[in-house]
Amino acid sequence: MASVDYKATAQGILDHVGGEDNVLSATHCATRLRLTLRDASKADTQAVERTPGVITVMQAGGQYQVVIGNNVPKVYAALGEISRLTGDDRVVTDDGPKGNILNQFIQLISSIFLPVLWPLAGVGLLKAFLTMAVQFSWIDVKSTTYIILNASADALFYFLPIFLAVTAAKRFRANQFTAMAIAGALVYPAIVALGAATGPVTFFGIPVTMMSYTSSVIPIVVGVWVQGYLERFLERVLPDALRNFMVPLLTVLVMVPLILITVGPITTYAAKGISTGVTAIFTFAPWLGGAIMGGLWQVFVLFGLHWGFVPVMINDLSTQGYSLLAGPLVAAVVAQGAAMAAIAIRSRSAKRREIAGPASISALFAGITEPGIYGATLPLKIPFYAGIAGGAVGGAIAAIGGSGNTTFAFASLLALPAWNHGSFAMQVIGDAVAMVIAFVITFIFMDRESKDVDAAIPDAVPAAATVGDAPSAPVAGSVATTTTTTTTTAAATADAATEGGIVDLAAPVTGTVVPLAQVNDKVFASGVLGDGVGIVPTHGTVRAPVTGTVVTAAATGHAFGLKTDDGVEVLVHVGIDTVQLDGRHFTVKVSTGDRVQRGDVLAEVDLVAVGEAGYDTTTIMTVTNTAALTKVTPLPEATVTAGDAVVAVQP
Repeated sequence: MASVDYKATAQGILDHVGGEDNVLSATHCATRLRLTLRDASKADTQAVERTPGVITVMQAGGQYQVVIGNNVPKVYAALGEISRLTGDDRVVTDDGPKGNILNQFIQLISSIFLPVLWPLAGVGLLKAFLTMAVQFSWIDVKSTTYIILNASADALFYFLPIFLAVTAAKRFRANQFTAMAIAGALVYPAIVALGAATGPVTFFGIPVTMMSYTSSVIPIVVGVWVQGYLERFLERVLPDALRNFMVPLLTVLVMVPLILITVGPITTYAAKGISTGVTAIFTFAPWLGGAIMGGLWQVFVLFGLHWGFVPVMINDLSTQGYSLLAGPLVAAVVAQGAAMAAIAIRSRSAKRREIAGPASISALFAGITEPGIYGATLPLKIPFYAGIAGGAVGGAIAAIGGSGNTTFAFASLLALPAWNHGSFAMQVIGDAVAMVIAFVITFIFMDRESKDVDAAIPDAVPAAATVGDAPSAPVAGSVATTTTTTTTTAAATADAATEGGIVDLAAPVTGTVVPLAQVNDKVFASGVLGDGVGIVPTHGTVRAPVTGTVVTAAATGHAFGLKTDDGVEVLVHVGIDTVQLDGRHFTVKVSTGDRVQRGDVLAEVDLVAVGEAGYDTTTIMTVTNTAALTKVTPLPEATVTAGDAVVAVQP
């Protein structure tokens, strides 16, 4: 499979089974792409089997099972790129973003925003039109029509943490619905109200510094990142009978207070400190304060630090009738809007232009910059920096003129009448200069991209994704490739070997060995997934048959892929079709990337419960890269104890 084009394989399979419309659902196990078809008669099985990368096809349990082998996660991920069947918009690999910390952060945030870019762009444009209608008195802000339209345009921004919880959960391999529950708690009306409470807020006596989490980004992204680690820990330590409901219960119970107690105070204190410092600068060097506010305002928004300035601005409006802190904000916003406009003109990527064009309108006329920043300027970097530069210069000019707003409003071109304190001419000049600088720098120096970058930008809103550990989503860790980066240790322990270099593979379970040909699964029995043995187990402890690295650890606990330092690739598959149990009766003890010694416990299985559920518990062990090895010799039938040699391999 190393030379196979996985996207071409996925496309070929999809075409030959009748297209995306003929597929009700898609999932995968350790070796097979499992499709549920609307009409099985539309599938051309012979054509599917001829598709490069496909080993064979079998139909069982109402599923159309395309056998791929170890690289099925890659084909499944590629299927997510060309269809909406998997709920995945991008391939999430273990490699992650590369480069310095700033580049990694930008790539991470951009990838999390990708699936919601089009909705953001759409409602942002609606917000711009609604703002224009209000400015020209085409609609009364007190009318019910305005209330309905404003809710339609504003809801996504208000509840943005919930949307980002879904995409972040996919990125960090966390349960998406649990992540939504955490985000929902952050924007819950009673929690929002606590932010305006005058009295102290505590949690079991622990002081809680409240902030507004509506429209925020960083708190939920950080929270879901931690959530992923917490869930995987709980899945390891909790017994099978409790895991399904206790993992989300404990995760929500821990994560919501943790975010409120830690992220909130960190963000709030940082914001207050920055706000106090910038306000002090305005008293002796207005131009410098203007440059800071104009240049860094969008950065403050990105990290949620802008909330520290809002109370100061509101207080200034109520006590003196204007706020100088807000003077440079129009320049900050329109500079990003101008950079987006330059991208819409200059980029060779049609999809990038489709994002940047409408986003520039919503930024310039409604002050809504999120769609354009996360979909255009920030991923390309130079346009974002150009917006910062333009905003800094324009903000300094506005501040020199003593510009400020007299009414609290979103900074935008249509809201300029509210910036009528000080020199309005300097305000307009500053905004114009900000736009010119950002547009010109972007137009000249931006990466124009190539048309093939369209593959990294979503075509439309993806279908609703399923829970990360559900059957219709890739199992945790399944994106790891069979070529893994092993942890090198000088004292790495080799398996028992003879002088001839033969490696003994141990029985992963205690039980009775049966020839692979007698296993009740045509794919394994045919040997297309490599030579090996079947073992009818009598005990539910599954152990590592070799010393090596775990390259695949199914969250469902039914399958594990290991690779030795000598390059022997071993698959341990517990039971037949047990992926359908979705992890019930299995307790996983290892994760992808773990280093294991021969005999280490991979999983605990309740064999009685699996059998009562109607599944064959025969545990299969195969050497999946048999063709690349000199010889693989299964031992004859016998009763064995886990750890006994059952397969001899000569690399």
